[in-house]
Amino acid sequence: MSGPVRRKPRAYHPDRVRDAVLAQVEFVRLAAHDLDDEQRAKARELLGHLARQIDALPRLLAEPVPRAVRPQLDIPSWVLETVHEERDAAPVDAIDSAAEELEAVLETGVREDALVPHHLGAMRAVDFTVTRVVELTLHSDDLSRATGRQVQLDRAALAISTRVLADALALKAPGSSTELRVPPFAAVQCLAGPRHTRGTPPNVVETDPLTWLRLATGRTTWDAATAAGRLRASGERATALAAELPVLV
Repeated sequence: MSGPVRRKPRAYHPDRVRDAVLAQVEFVRLAAHDLDDEQRAKARELLGHLARQIDALPRLLAEPVPRAVRPQLDIPSWVLETVHEERDAAPVDAIDSAAEELEAVLETGVREDALVPHHLGAMRAVDFTVTRVVELTLHSDDLSRATGRQVQLDRAALAISTRVLADALALKAPGSSTELRVPPFAAVQCLAGPRHTRGTPPNVVETDPLTWLRLATGRTTWDAATAAGRLRASGERATALAAELPVLV
């Protein structure tokens, strides 16, 4: 019997990606400037990491064009293969500087037909920008929890991040026995087992977008989310999904 067929990676429109990354960068900038000295000291490393994520696209666009003629790395593979680097400390003004550099290249840099170098393989510029949306969304939530200062999440950035991590789960645990629902942004089938074809799936896991981001990245646990009433699992196989988390570490 042949194994599950890998789905074609989801496509993201450059204009929507561009708008999402710009909006989330602005929310990060506003939040960083609103922090008091104690909050900035507490979040210094995190702020530095955010600055590096904002500056990542301009840095890659400044490097030599990859020799590859087609992408070697797609978005779900980036999720599963990425190991996060150490966070570098930097002052708040590094975020302002990085935001200016990003804005200067976004109009022409976020393209479907341009490749940027990545240590895991050449990647489409628009896809790499999607990964920055994910990073900025996750670390904006980190900043909220670290400082107590709520950082707003752009709806489009939250939607993109939810779908990226849901698609990565479907790639990591292929199958059709269980459906993960993250309304209103994503629903994917995963986990090997009896295939569901019509009607209500027998195994369903449902949660909200922010809880899903935290589950998918190890920022919260299955048990904690369930106890808080933010995760609901029904069906004999649904709880097996816990063993596949996190998908991005």
